Amino acid sequence: MSVLVYTENWDGKFKKLSFELVTYAANVARMLNTTATALSIGNVENSELEKLGKYGVNKILSIGNDGLSVLDNQVYTNAIAETTQQTGATVLILSNNNTGKALAPRLSVKLKAGIGSGVSRLPLSLNPFIVYKRAYSGNAFAHLSIDTEIKIITLVQNSFEIVEAPGDVTIEKGPVTLNAVNAKTQLKEVQKQAGKILLTDAEIVVSGGRGMKSPENWGPLVELAELLGAGTACSRPVSDEGWRSHEEHTGQTGKIIAPNLYMAFGISGATQHLAGVSSSKYIVAINSDKDAPIFEAAQYGIVGDALKVLPKLVEAVKEIKAK
Repeated sequence: MSVLVYTENWDGKFKKLSFELVTYAANVARMLNTTATALSIGNVENSELEKLGKYGVNKILSIGNDGLSVLDNQVYTNAIAETTQQTGATVLILSNNNTGKALAPRLSVKLKAGIGSGVSRLPLSLNPFIVYKRAYSGNAFAHLSIDTEIKIITLVQNSFEIVEAPGDVTIEKGPVTLNAVNAKTQLKEVQKQAGKILLTDAEIVVSGGRGMKSPENWGPLVELAELLGAGTACSRPVSDEGWRSHEEHTGQTGKIIAPNLYMAFGISGATQHLAGVSSSKYIVAINSDKDAPIFEAAQYGIVGDALKVLPKLVEAVKEIKAK
């Protein structure tokens, strides 16, 4: 019995998300009085793999293959499932991002395992095995019981604090061999966005809605984002009107994000929008309507015109950074 965590890499490098997953897995392993093993797929240098060992795992399994640097659901599912079985893992942990959402259902079928998707806390109990997750677009929570022999958990990004717990860790070649010939997904071309923080990676996100009134008023919002090192986002009506790119649209039909800080300027907080941002650690809402639904989800709020508040916030940040 052990815990296995799949750690996704980006061009051979791990991000904060990977370390959060490993920290979570190590804590689950301690609860179960067992060990945690990290699995990496793709060509990752040992020096990078060693970073995972700082967060509590006992072993790191690496499956390298030049032909599988791009996610192929079928091949990756087979590799993770075989590793789960060969290591005797009873808990499998993945991220609740696009990759995890693609792999978890396939793994559930292959391993005959129940899934706790979108979990944001450690298990509430072990017998029965109960996990906590948000429900109804973040307006409620659920206690989900998983009673299968193998249990799959997908962890919400930024929901668990990273804590270093260095110890003795071994790096080994994975117990299975991937065959790139079987991969049906082929990468033809890569176009990387430069000079802009990806919303899914951003620790801080500054977002605007219809309350910004026109695309010409976006300057102070972009300036605030640059000062804070933040990503920029918008509500669906804004992207539909063509004020901002659809790539910035957050919500149920756009990007689902979980930054440490989400600042919403002139966004009323429709259910569909909150579904995409409710996992943020802190939400700050600025809206002229004191009854706007966004205030119910926000930890901090300002009732006021976003166009008047924004310039003052920009000046305040500039003063702080100048000290």
